[in-house]
Formats: sequence, C-alpha cells, structure tokens
Amino acid sequence: MADQEKKPLNVAPVPATSGGADGDQAAYRDLVEAPSEFEDGFNWRTFMGVIFVAVVMMPTAIYLGLTMGLGLGPAAEWVTIILFADIARRSFKPLKRQELYMLYYVAGSLASGAGGVALSGGPFAGLIWRQYLCNQPFVNSMGIGPFPEWFVPSPESPAILERTFWHPDWLWPIMLMVASGVLGRITWVTMGYYLFRTTSDVEKLPFPMASIAAEGATALAESSQEKESWRWRIFSIGAMLGMAFGAVYSLLPLLTKAFFGTPVQLLPIPWIDTTVSTETFLPAAETGVITNLGAVVVGMVLPFWIVVGGAIASLVHMFVNPLLHELGILTHWRPGMDTIMTSFMNSVDFWMSFGIGTSFAIALLGIYNIAKKIREKKREQEASPGLRKGGELPPGRGDYSPTLAIGLFGLATLIIVLGSWYLMAHPGDYYTGRTAKDIQGNPILPLSGKASWLVPLFLFIFGFIYTPLISYVNARMIGMTGTGIGFPMIREATFIMSGSKGAAIWCAPFPLQDYGGNAQSFREIELTGTRFTSVIKAEFAIYPITLLASFVFWQYIWHYGDPIPSPSYPYAQKMWQLGALNACTTWSATAIDGGQSLFFLAFKPTYVLLGLGFGLTAFAVLTMFKAPTLLLYGFVGGLGALPHALIPPFCGALLGRFYFARLVGQEKWRRFVPVLSAGFFCGVGLISMVGVAAMLLRGCITPKPY
Repeated sequence: MADQEKKPLNVAPVPATSGGADGDQAAYRDLVEAPSEFEDGFNWRTFMGVIFVAVVMMPTAIYLGLTMGLGLGPAAEWVTIILFADIARRSFKPLKRQELYMLYYVAGSLASGAGGVALSGGPFAGLIWRQYLCNQPFVNSMGIGPFPEWFVPSPESPAILERTFWHPDWLWPIMLMVASGVLGRITWVTMGYYLFRTTSDVEKLPFPMASIAAEGATALAESSQEKESWRWRIFSIGAMLGMAFGAVYSLLPLLTKAFFGTPVQLLPIPWIDTTVSTETFLPAAETGVITNLGAVVVGMVLPFWIVVGGAIASLVHMFVNPLLHELGILTHWRPGMDTIMTSFMNSVDFWMSFGIGTSFAIALLGIYNIAKKIREKKREQEASPGLRKGGELPPGRGDYSPTLAIGLFGLATLIIVLGSWYLMAHPGDYYTGRTAKDIQGNPILPLSGKASWLVPLFLFIFGFIYTPLISYVNARMIGMTGTGIGFPMIREATFIMSGSKGAAIWCAPFPLQDYGGNAQSFREIELTGTRFTSVIKAEFAIYPITLLASFVFWQYIWHYGDPIPSPSYPYAQKMWQLGALNACTTWSATAIDGGQSLFFLAFKPTYVLLGLGFGLTAFAVLTMFKAPTLLLYGFVGGLGALPHALIPPFCGALLGRFYFARLVGQEKWRRFVPVLSAGFFCGVGLISMVGVAAMLLRGCITPKPY
C-alpha cells in the first residue's frame, strides 16, 4: 500500500481551448500518463460491490428507465464508491486505486441503460421489450409476420398472457440470451485486447479520449483519502441539486403511485408536448420541451459545438418541416397528430432517407480524416524510425498471448455463425404455422430460395472478414482522433440482399460488430494501473449475478406490478411506441408477401443523395471558414433526435461556456463540470430509491388476481 501511495498517476493540466477549428476536441488530449506498476483490482471487496449494485441499485435503475427514461450509471458508481470507500477507511484498510476503479467499472456495467427506450436492469430487460413488440398490431400488417419461438413466446402463450418468465415457452429465448452474453464477452475481451496491442503497444497511438476516464480514476483515488478535495465540494453541490430536482420529478410520482394508486406529476414526463398547439403556424413540426433538468447538465458536459449542432438540427426540424409539408414532401402528416406520430410520419416521408445520406457523408469524412492521419503518422515514423517499435511489455500488466486472443475470438465467432444459421433454419412450429405459404402451400422460411446459401455466406463474411477489418480501422481512428466511423445501413442492406423473409433474420444473432472502441477500453484500464486480468475476472463474475438479479426484479415488477408499458410508466408508454414503429419500419424490408413494407416507402434514393450532398457541402463550407467540424457531427446526430431533447442541452452549453467558465475560469470549469454532473445524477438516483422502495413494498402487500 505504501508503494501505491508513492506512485500516483501523472495528471497533466487541461489545456485551455485553442483558437483553431477544433480547439474543444484538442483540449481533452494527453491528460494522464501510464503508470509503471499494475495491481489486481478485483477481489472479495469489489465482489461485494457487485452484490450491492445488483441488489440495491438494479431495481432503482429499472424504475427510472420505465418512468423517466434515465439510467443510473453515475449514481450507482458514486454511491457504491462512497459507501465502500468510507467503510474501508473506517476499517483502517483504505481501498486501492485499482479497487476503486473496479467498483466504478462493475457499478456502471450493472446499472447502465440501453438505447432509446432506456431499458435498464440487465439482460431480462431485453425480453421485456420483446414481449411488448410481439403484441403490437402493426407487426403483422407490415408483413413482418410472427416472431420465432426462440426469440419470444407467441402472443397467445400463457407466458405472455400471465406476464411471467416462469414458463417453458421462455426456455429457448433465455438460453439464447445467456449464450449470446457469454460469447459477446469472449469476443470483446479477445478482439479488444488484440486491437489494443496492435494500436497502442506497437503503433503507439495516443488515444486522447482515454485520459478522461483515467482522470475520473484519479478523482476516485482522492475519495479514499482523509483530506477533502475540491471534487467533494463540487460533487456535493451537484448531489443536492439532483436531490431537490428528483424529489419533484421522480419521488413525488413514485410515492403518490405507491400510496394512492395514481401518480401525481407536477412536471409532465418525459416532455411538454406542444405539437398540436403549434400546428396552425408550424404544420408537421414537432414542438415541445423535455422537463428533465438533467438535459441541461448534460449540455454543460458535452463539447460545445456538438451541442450547438444539435440545437441547429432542432431548428431545422421546427422551421423546415412546414416548408417540406407545403412542398408536398411530408404527405403523411395530419392535423391532430402528437409528437410521436408526427415524428414517425416525417421520418417515413423524408428524414430517414436524408439521415442515411448525411450518415454516409460522415462515414466518408471519417475515412478521409483517418487517411490524412495515417499519412501524418507515416511521416512521423519516417522522421523517427524507432517510433513504431512496441518495446517490452510493462511488467505485471496482465497481458496474455495475442494468438490465443485471436483463436478464442475465431472460435466464439464460429459458434455465433453456426448457431445463427441453425436458428434461422428452425424458427419453430408457431412461425411455420402462421407465416405465409408459397404456391405449393409450403411455409415461407427465412432460408428459402436464394437465402439458403446467401445468408450463410454473409454470416461468414461479416464474422471473419468485415468485423475484424472495421474494428481495426476504428481502433486506429479512435486511437488517433478519439472518434470512430460507421457505415449506415450495412446490416439492413445485407438482410435485404439475402432474400430472407420475415423477422427471423433480424432476431438471430448476427456477427456484425465493431470492437474498435474496446481498444480504448484497454487503454483506459492501463492508465489506471489496473491489471487486465481484473477486468476479465470481473466480466465473468458480473454476468451470472446480473442474470439472477435481473430475473428476480423483472419477474417481480412485470408479474406483480402494472403492465409494461402503462400509465404507471410514462416514459415507456410514450417512447416505446415510437421505438417499436421505427424498428418495425426497418424490419419490414424483409416483409413476407402480402405485407406492407414501410421501409421501401420510406427509403428514397433522391433524398439519400440530397443528405449526402448536404453533409459533404457543409463540411467544405465549415472547413473554408475554419469553423468547428464538431458542429457538423452535432447536426447529424440531432437529425435523428426529437427537437424536445435538444434545446435544454443548448441552454446548458450556453450557461457553461459564457457564464460558469468565465466565472471560475475555463480550465477549472472543464474539471468541475464532469464531477458536478456525476453528483447531480447521483442525487436524482438516491432520492428516487426512496420512491422505488415504496413501490416494491406496495407490490408485496397489494393483492393481484393471479
């Protein structure tokens, strides 16, 4: 322990924002240097942290996701760290930096949310989403057909009608979910490590954004000391603000629901919808504002120009949509539609295709940037011939054989490929009994016709060629610039060309992944002085505990509580409908004969080319005027989001940049705001736990008819 205290991380001061085009991005580079010694961070003390998060934090994360669309990541991380650090200090055995980092890691893994529907609570959260999807009436009308029995039980199954996982019809979906989780961990640990060795050890790429996580680890190390630091003061301020806001936003609805059966909301969740009120002068425009103060805090944390780009995108939605409606482009919108239906119809008419085009532009620009960086790196290597030499591995870092990593990755990928092939060939009796028939009366199976040989071919190509290639490209891109690239519609185009019909190809595991970001994860672990074996042990210790806790809590909430979604869960009731509509629109690209494919109605090549041209032109104009290119990235990201969620972050960005940064100084504000944000969301999570506890107690004493 004494040696550990003598070797703190070398933290460089955050540089002030430079005056160039991307000064905000450059300000986050090179904050932390790698330590010379490494220690194991996963032991019985951090294992108890896993148990604590699974038992205490997970039910809160579930309720926050269903009611408000919030995750519990920062709250779970900081509460776990504060509690265990204080217990360890009072026991005269303070936690090491590596132990604190592993607590941070496991808490974030167990309490994180998932996607636009904000599902938290482990693997069984995905099964809850599936049971909702299979009961939507538009599934069959779009020609998607019944879902395979290994994906979700049929809507007529007692497992769905009685809302319980204790039924044999869930056996295959659960087994597939468990197998996918294990294989997924094997693939990211192996391929991520191999990419890290290639890009960090051999090519010596800087990974500028990895230092942000290492800076967070430094803050955690300070939390275990007796002395009070500025981080504690800022964190406490944020926590008090979060608790005050959470008392109104989350605690009040939860308590009134628990005691009186009807939630009382002083602030509408998730937003105030003014679309119908403004349709007379802004037809076909989604208008409104979210009521979550956390969006303002997030706007203070994100790079300023990304937030500005998102705000511009919201203005485009607000003022361009009426023009598009007047020109006869937005033809499906009708007066009286709320935000959800207006957004969906506008996406079908124009914005989905335009967004695909702008995404292609971003991908092309990313390729251009990485090519430029590679040329610069090559010139540096020519000037310094020894730059590429990896040298000896740091002792005690927990390295293992790259050959073994690639071998395990290949084995896991082969299992995924063969398993997916088998699943699509055997969708189940319910699927074959309900799907359409060909002229001979045989059911239309996912691997009928040309799909019988194209689908296996695509599985092997994506598993063993495309995935390693795009992962390496993105690992290099992230290592040099902090951002990656992605090609839109690759998966969708592959499924369409395969000739497969129905939903099975969308439900089966498909080996199309990008592990480039995992190389940065290993770099972050290295910067905190934690052995790689700690994370590997943690991953495979977390998963069984997560499975058990996820099963227990979701079974309890789903079976003994109100239906999901329902008015008791306002965020899920609003947003799940939009998520299901968007998912089914894409899945309808493989519609069974007789169904109405909204995908081909929404996919318009002219608008795709328009979006591509817009993205490239915008980049050229921004470059000409030396404007921040992050503005373009923020704009493209904002095109796919509801305007309601973009204005509050913009207000937060303005407050942070033009008031607080000037009040305390730009350099200090950059350090303050991540800690303030963590404290805010921690406060919201803590106060929400009181309401969640009341809801769980209500479920124990309220009689149900089943």
